[in-house]
Amino acid sequence: MKTRFTYPEAAEELRVEESWLRRHIKKLPHSKKGRVVTFSADDLDRIDAMHHHDPAVPRPVAGAASDAVATLRPLPRRGAPARIA
Repeated sequence: MKTRFTYPEAAEELRVEESWLRRHIKKLPHSKKGRVVTFSADDLDRIDAMHHHDPAVPRPVAGAASDAVATLRPLPRRGAPARIA
């Protein structure tokens, strides 16, 4: 039989709060028999894959960053009429 994880065990394995698992249970893969919710190792792998993010860090182009910053303008004060430039 495959290993089954309870809420506390799954939370520890995924390194999240148990309350997070309980709040998002409708969107997460799991097994439920009556009121007992369990997670298989495959379920935990799928949950990890669902929420995995690899940041795409673009390499800065020489001079491009300074040009982009130079075009930024501060927002107008609240309640002040917007100026059109």
